[in-house]
Amino acid sequence: MPFLTEPEPQRGAALPVLPGISRIVADNPGPMTYLGTNTYLIETADGLVVLDPGPADHPEHIEAIMRHTGGRIAFILVSHTHHDHVGAVPALQSACGAPTVGFRISGTETFEPDIKLDHGAVFAGMQALHTPGHASDHLCFALPADGEKALFSADHVMSWSTSIVSPPGGNMHDYFNSMNLLLARDDDVYLPGHGPPLHEPRALVRAMLTHRMIREAAIAEKLANGPADTYTIMDTMYSQLNPRLRRAAERNVLAHLLKMEAEGKAVRDGEIWRAA
Repeated sequence: MPFLTEPEPQRGAALPVLPGISRIVADNPGPMTYLGTNTYLIETADGLVVLDPGPADHPEHIEAIMRHTGGRIAFILVSHTHHDHVGAVPALQSACGAPTVGFRISGTETFEPDIKLDHGAVFAGMQALHTPGHASDHLCFALPADGEKALFSADHVMSWSTSIVSPPGGNMHDYFNSMNLLLARDDDVYLPGHGPPLHEPRALVRAMLTHRMIREAAIAEKLANGPADTYTIMDTMYSQLNPRLRRAAERNVLAHLLKMEAEGKAVRDGEIWRAA
């Protein structure tokens, strides 16, 4: 797939993205986070919005957010409640006092947004799109058309890699539906939760959907040859994968199997899965 790369970002800097939008890349690089979590600073008519404050235990990142905003933060917006996006919320809220904003049903017991959004809600001039799949409470945010049509795609669509779909918070059936929701739109650029901006994004969205369909067909073929557990299926399909990513790949396999089970294409007996 046509993934993008970028050089190591300048840590603590507010990097220009689009007019009125910059990002600070948290210093939490890794196999699941690429060079780090993108924290976006967004100028809106309702004040400055910080989207995804990043992981906990990175005081230098909070310091950078406060320095580049002067502490004048109107809202703390959360795309989803995975720890690398929401972990720093308590520290930032303590520092600036701004209310938090997120999906109306939080995906974790440790975060409850002060302002709750549903699909289609407009907040600070942006439209919230509920895009579950990677996370049950995942939101993308569409900016009003003013030049390029931009979408904060968070971890639903990233420019550097596919997303992990890990049950129970992750749901492959929802992931397919959310990808098709984005395909029906005409956004010009995605601003993801990790990695650089993605221009002409629908080509990659189509490629990601095709990739998932191919994976699902391969799982069905494996089950047609006999029962297997998720590890065996993963080991067959991802034998060349970086060992650090094999656990995540097994979670993707499980997500596919649960989708197939709901569709009457697979059945399970304990840890063993069979073709229906």
